[in-house]
Amino acid sequence: MTTLPRPTTTLTADDARRIVLRAQGFLGAPDRRAGVRGVLRHLGAVQLDTISVLARSHELVPYARLGAVDRKTVEASYWNGRPAGTAAPRPHAFEYWSHAACILPVEEWPHFAFRRRAYRHRPHWNHELPEGAYDQVIKQLRAEGPLTSTELGGAKRTSEWWDWSGTKVAVERALMYGEVVCVERRGWKRVYDLAERAIPDALLHDELDDTECLRRLVRLAGESLGVGTRADIADYHRLKGEQVDAVIADSGLVPVEVEGWAKPAWADPAALATAPRGRHRTTLLSPFDSLVWERARTERIFGFTHRLEAYVPKPKRVYGYFAMPVLAGGRLVGRVDPAREGRTLVAKQVTLDGSKAVPAVAQALIEAATWVNCTDVRVERVDEPGLREPLARELARTLA
Repeated sequence: MTTLPRPTTTLTADDARRIVLRAQGFLGAPDRRAGVRGVLRHLGAVQLDTISVLARSHELVPYARLGAVDRKTVEASYWNGRPAGTAAPRPHAFEYWSHAACILPVEEWPHFAFRRRAYRHRPHWNHELPEGAYDQVIKQLRAEGPLTSTELGGAKRTSEWWDWSGTKVAVERALMYGEVVCVERRGWKRVYDLAERAIPDALLHDELDDTECLRRLVRLAGESLGVGTRADIADYHRLKGEQVDAVIADSGLVPVEVEGWAKPAWADPAALATAPRGRHRTTLLSPFDSLVWERARTERIFGFTHRLEAYVPKPKRVYGYFAMPVLAGGRLVGRVDPAREGRTLVAKQVTLDGSKAVPAVAQALIEAATWVNCTDVRVERVDEPGLREPLARELARTLA
C-alpha cells in the first residue's frame, strides 16, 4: 500500500471556495482571446444534454464565463463548423463519455484510450449488434465521409427513443470503440466520421497505457477543480475511486487540508501559488455546469442544495423544471426556472437567498435575456412573496 504524504497546507473554507471559482473560470478576468476553445481546454470537459430552455447546456457553459458570446460562434469553436457540402476540417473537439456525454478537447484523445479499451472488452450491451452492421457502417463512412445516423440508414426502428436501428447500434458501438468520432452536432444529431480522418495522426496513434491515461485525467480533474476530495476528483471524469488511488500520489496534485471538510483533499499546486483575486462573475448557471456537477461538493463549498428536477414528476418539483443556480459575488444566491415566450424571458419560479440577492438575480436575468434576443423579462412566481415586488422594480430600473 502506498503511503501518501501528509498535507503541509491548510486552507480555510473561503480559500477553497475562491480557488474553486478561479479554477472554473468565474473569478478574475476571462481569457477572451482564447474564447470558447479556451474555456473548453480550461475545464477539460463540457457536458452535453438534450434539454434546451434558454439554450443547450454546452452553449450555457461558455456564456456563463465569457458573457454574451454568439451562439453560432460557440458551435463553430467546438467543431470547426463547416458549410454543407464542403470538406470537413479536423475538429478542435470530440464527443465522448467523460463525466457524462461531453465535448472534450481533441488533444485529450489519447487519454481516453483506457475507456475505449474497456468498451471493447465489455461483455454486455443494452442493444444487440446485428451481424454485418458494424462493417457496413465503417464501409459507408469511408466511402461517403461524415454522416448522421439518419444518413447512414436510420436511427430508430420505431418511434420509441430507445428502439435503435441496427445502423444506430453499430455506429454508436464504433464511437465507443474509438473507430468512429462525433465531429459535430447538426440539429442535435451526431455527425460521425472515421477517427483516422478526424483525429490528427500524432494523437490517433498515441495509445497510452491505462496508468498513463488515469494519471493524466486525475491531474486534469485536479486542475479544473482547483481543490477537491478523492470523490470530487473521481467524479469529474467518472473514474473509480481505486483508479484515483492508484495514481494520485504521482499525478502532480498535492495533499491539503480544508477547514470544515471531513475528507482529505488534493489541490493543483499552481492554484496554491497565488491568492485568487479579481472580479466575480454574476450569471445564471446551467444545471449541468461543472461548477455544480456533484451535489455533495456543491453543498460543501457553497452551502447550496442543487438538484435538476427536469426528470422529477411535476407535482414533486420544488424549484422548477430547469432551475438554474444564480452565481454572484462568489456565492450561489438563488435559482431561476426560465422559459421563453416570443421575445420575453419568463422567470417561472425564482428562489432568492434574501433581499441582498435581488440586484444580482435581476442582473443575471437581464444579461441572459439579452443574450437570447429577448427584450423583456417577466417574473411569474417568487418563493418569498415579499421579494417579488423588489425584484420587479429592480428589473424595471435596469431595463429602463
